[in-house]
This record gives sequence, structure tokens and C-alpha cells, in this order.
Amino acid sequence: MGPLVSRFVPRDPQRPFVLPDGAVEVILARHGSVDHRPARSDDVIGGHSDPDLSELGRLQAIALMQRLRDVTTRALFVTSLARTQQTAAPLAAELGLEPLVEPDLREVYLGDWEGVFGRHPDHEPVIRRMLELGRWDVIPNAEPMERLSQRVRDGLQRVAAAGAGGGTVVAVVHGGIVAEACRQVTGSRPFAFLHAENASITRLVRVASGRWELHGFNDVSHLAGVVVPA
Repeated sequence: MGPLVSRFVPRDPQRPFVLPDGAVEVILARHGSVDHRPARSDDVIGGHSDPDLSELGRLQAIALMQRLRDVTTRALFVTSLARTQQTAAPLAAELGLEPLVEPDLREVYLGDWEGVFGRHPDHEPVIRRMLELGRWDVIPNAEPMERLSQRVRDGLQRVAAAGAGGGTVVAVVHGGIVAEACRQVTGSRPFAFLHAENASITRLVRVASGRWELHGFNDVSHLAGVVVPA
């Protein structure tokens, strides 16, 4: 019998994606829609406005659970703000997981505009400048971009560590955090991924070497037909 010769089997680039060995998938779900009633003093946690989900937001949370309930999830994360915890609650109950709080993935602090962002006509020129420069801290007393970037980087690493060795973890977070995470992973311009919708899904993958990849942004297919009954 002659020597065994190994044969190279080319990868089919059209096959469905399979998580590579040792890779961790981080699913970032934005919280559901919130109740935009005027903020009360007890709606503030650590300076952040902390509204509850609206009726629509609660329906979106159920739709998110139905989308993710068949995903083998090693850990479920939320932030210190109620809207993420309320969004995660149906999924936590379905999966039998206790949500873990990752405070570094809380929403961007908006300083003098916390809880009232974009609700006054005099905000418009500042918002245009903010979008032009790609910096939240154009808003008076808002969180410096460098501080935001560092805490998002640290928070993502801790979330991914919960899937060490390979697997999927889910984190219910905020729109500004999704935008910053995608910017860091892709090296895009600031705010390129700013408009993730409520209860949308964004998929990141950290491969075994530590490199991050973006595998999906703002997936809302599970929200089709989710409306508040008349």
C-alpha cells in the first residue's frame, strides 16, 4: 500500500456560516421602545434617565424572545437601566437564565440633555454638529467619547469572556452602545451604525485569535407585524 496523501478540501464559500472553533458570538439586542412621558426624579439612575418600556416595547420584547429562544445561549447580559432588564425578562424566563448586569454597556450619558434629547427646537443645531463631528460630547456636559470608547471595549471583552471556548452570549443594550461597538469592530467612521432600531439584533463574532467581526446589523425581521392593538 502506498503512502497516504492528504487532500485539500476547499471551503464552500456559499455554505451557511458556522461558528469557528473557539469563536464567541455576541448578540447585541437593543432594548424595546420606551415610555416617553416626562421624566421624574425617581426615573434617574446614576444620572441616567431610566424610563420603562412602553406597551409596544413589551410586545417587542416578546418577539425578541421568540426569535432567540432556540439559540443555545451561555449567558444573558443586561445593563443597570430598566429598559434593558425589562426587554430581557421574557428571554431570561424562556431560557432559564439569570441576567448578569454589565454596567459598562449602559447608554451614553447625555449630560444636560439626559432624558430630553432632541425634544427642543434649539437642540437641532447642536445635533447637526454632533453628527458632523461624530462626538456625543458636543452636547453640553455629555460623556467624553474617549471614556465611552474605553468602557464599551472593556464591557464587550467581559461579555465575550462568558462564552470563552466557543458559544453564544446575548447582551441587551442601547442604541449608542451598538453604534460604538460596531465602530470599534469595523473601524468605521463614528456614528456609521447609529440607527439600530428598538429590539433589533446585531451579531458580532470574536474569533479565537481575538479579532472581532461584524456578522449582522439591525436585524428586525422578527418585528414584522408587532404593533399595539388599537
